[in-house]
Amino acid sequence: MSSQLESTIADHLRLNVDNEQLWVSRKSFYETGFALVSYLLPDEVKEQVAAEVEDLLAAQSVRRDLRLKETGNSPRYMRNVTAADIRARDGVTVALYRSPAFLAGLTSVAGEEVMECPYEPEHYVITHLERKGDTHGWHWDDYSFGVILVVDCPEVEMGGFVQTVPNTQWDKDDPQVFKQLVNNPIYSYELRPGDIYLLRTDTTLHRVHPLEDGAQRTIINMAYAAQRDLTKNISHETMEDLFRV
Repeated sequence: MSSQLESTIADHLRLNVDNEQLWVSRKSFYETGFALVSYLLPDEVKEQVAAEVEDLLAAQSVRRDLRLKETGNSPRYMRNVTAADIRARDGVTVALYRSPAFLAGLTSVAGEEVMECPYEPEHYVITHLERKGDTHGWHWDDYSFGVILVVDCPEVEMGGFVQTVPNTQWDKDDPQVFKQLVNNPIYSYELRPGDIYLLRTDTTLHRVHPLEDGAQRTIINMAYAAQRDLTKNISHETMEDLFRV
């Protein structure tokens, strides 16, 4: 699967992605820490990932309802599938995460090398919001980049849209999330199934707005590192707490 997928992505990028698209995305990423990059993958790859995500959710997902002190006790109300379970499947998601062509496309947008995360539990996670009030609450991530493929999301009036506060810093001992919200502009983004966005996750406070009754939202998040992350002393409390059964 890896070689066929790589050829499909490489051909798509060569034939369908131009410098103007990359420039617009890079400008957005530089200014706001958010860039819509749906054009980096062909529909057939998105559909393969979506089908795998749905299979894994049905077979492997676990319900989580908790708050994390490192992000100001913000909530995590969701169902998810861990990186270990995704890796055990060894399917299209694993191949996509490692794809040199996909990484090259992301690097063109980020303006610096996007590389595999050194901490394997962060590589990918499937998240499914299914109940009224479900949310991935305000937080930062340990590594520089998050790439999120939207498998399913509701209309914006039903919640589930993304909100961000760029150019913020995470102090795990004193996160001061509310102060960050009061002192900085909050950006909100309406998304559609099949959308992909690149997020500067270590310096962009972000959340998924809580769902309204009857809504559902499913995504797969892939975490990537920058060169600077490889020399940081990074702890992983939030990931460990989130996936502790």
